[in-house]
Parts: sequence; structure tokens; C-alpha cells
Amino acid sequence: MKLTVVGCSGSFPSAESACSSYLVEADGFRLLLDMGNGALGELQRHCGLYDLDAIFLSHLHADHCIDMCAYFVARYYRFDGGPCDPLPVHGPEGTEHRLTTAYADTPSASSMSEVFDFHTVKPGTFEIGPFTVHTERVAHPVEAYGIRLEHGGRSLTYSGDTGVSAALDELARDSDLFLCEAAFTYGKEDIPDLHLNGREAGETAARARARRLILTHIPPWTDPRINLEDARAVFDGPVELAAPGAVYRV
Repeated sequence: MKLTVVGCSGSFPSAESACSSYLVEADGFRLLLDMGNGALGELQRHCGLYDLDAIFLSHLHADHCIDMCAYFVARYYRFDGGPCDPLPVHGPEGTEHRLTTAYADTPSASSMSEVFDFHTVKPGTFEIGPFTVHTERVAHPVEAYGIRLEHGGRSLTYSGDTGVSAALDELARDSDLFLCEAAFTYGKEDIPDLHLNGREAGETAARARARRLILTHIPPWTDPRINLEDARAVFDGPVELAAPGAVYRV
């Protein structure tokens, strides 16, 4: 598997990065995990506008899904060839309604589904292209899912947005790469069931015996160096900060 960080800023885009979006490729199949603010523009640095094969939305907060409205425009009003065929979009209950409401002026109530083939995510195991997918509900104020992708005997886990969660521990168990949010600062913010801090991300990776930890979803007002140090203090494996355009082979 090839993982490309399209955007990794939390809550709102920074001067350097769009919000959460990660491109995973295997066997010529392109799966996008989340499409937050600014992600659609950055995505075009890494693949063609119409080259995605599926999208997974971890939850429906704007910093993880709002550029789907812009992508609707690109697919529905495509100048050359007319509207695109429906693209599989896996998201929580109500994804189509959320995006239609956010866009606010679609030609009809069903226009989103003309270019997106919506599938409701629940905890479980299923296939997306060549990937075996495991999803679990994680600890966030809205319905939110972590996702584990397996392919060719290798595994990649993405936390989505979550506080400390036993479900995430299991989802990330023995992952070759663990892409984990670390939005808060240890000792500064303490809000349960919302976000992890760097130390908690490291502790989660340690409990899960993950082989490599990448910290992501760090908002512009959080110092990423502190979160990196805090994660390294409790996790013995390799730890680094996600960066736009970074590529990992899993």
C-alpha cells in the first residue's frame, strides 16, 4: 500500500496544509480517506480529479468532509463528458443529507446521489476494491469511525477523530502503520471523548503494539513538536509528524 498525506491540519487549514485527507493506493486502486477543507485542490497534486475509485469519510465534521461539496461540483457539472458515474462513498448515517444540506442549492434533493454512490458505515468488516476494511466506532461527539485497511499481509490504521478508545486500541492492533490524530496538548486540554493528545496517541500505539506511528490532525494552534516529544516518551517505535505530500509505503 502507498499512503500519501493530502492534508493533515486539524479543525481548520493552516498556512501549510489542508485539513484531513489521505490517499491510499494498491493494485491501481485509489481510496481517499476524508476530504476536509482545502483537500480537493491538494488532491490534484497527487492524482487526477476523476481518478479516485472510492472515498471513506470517518465522520461528518467539516474539517473531514466539506470539500465533498466542491467535488460534487466537479463531478456533476463536468464540462467534458457530462456528469460522472456514481463514485462509491462510505460514510456514517446521514452522509448524503449532510452534504446536500451543506451545499444548500443542489438541483434536486437527489443530485448528490447521481454522482456519489453512498454506503452507510457501521462497525464491521467489508471490502473496498483490493482492501479488506475493518471499521469501529470511536469516541467523538458525533458518529465517527476509525478504519483499518489490510492488503497483501500489511495493515494501515487511521484513527479519524477520537478520544481514548478501547475500540481504537483493537483496531490498531499490530498495525504496520498507525495514522493517529493528536489534536490536544498533554497537560493543557483535558476533554474526554473528543481528541487525543500526543502522549495519548503514543500510549494507544504502545497498547496496540503498532510498528510505526504518524501523528496527524494537529491544529495550527497546537505546537506539533510538543506532541511529537510526548508521543516518543511513551512509544518505543518510530514516531513522526504527518506533513502534506509525505508518502509512506506500507
